[in-house]
Amino acid sequence: MDRLVVMTVGKTHSGKTTFAQELESVLQQAIVIDQDNHAEFINEHYKKLRPIEGPNTLKFSVTDAIVNYATEQSNFHIILSNSNLNKSGRAKVLRYFHNKEFKSIIVYFDLPDDLLKDRVIRTQRSKAIFRSASSFLEVLERQENLLEIQPSKDEANYIFIIKDPNNIAEVIQQIIAITGTR
Repeated sequence: MDRLVVMTVGKTHSGKTTFAQELESVLQQAIVIDQDNHAEFINEHYKKLRPIEGPNTLKFSVTDAIVNYATEQSNFHIILSNSNLNKSGRAKVLRYFHNKEFKSIIVYFDLPDDLLKDRVIRTQRSKAIFRSASSFLEVLERQENLLEIQPSKDEANYIFIIKDPNNIAEVIQQIIAITGTR
């Protein structure tokens, strides 16, 4: 079986986690690795170890350890559910999987900012993942100023762009078709 790595890319509240969970529920032998879970765990149990400034290297280390374990100790397809907005960061992660002979898929959530703002305003999601933001609206406003969000065709074996949340089921079916299973 060819193993897949499915990387979700998108701003906060674009549907990455929901998509990842839906894909995991129908894709045989798959596991979601969600960096928000790692951030929440660290914030609850190891808050003193978090970097005060700069990237959250502890969160990245936890994620790397889980990814390495899942890659080396299982036969699962890997679904990476975090924002992955930085092109060079995506390239580094995908290079790791390409070296392990995974087929790579990027699912890019390119939803309208007004829809995201509405979702952020109405959210009931826990803020326990935050280290340097006070709200999801603040996170979204930061993300609106980022460049190089949209993946290019050379980054992965397959790229799907979701501009409408109603297209999620269709993209999931296309990913299942890539695995050759039904």
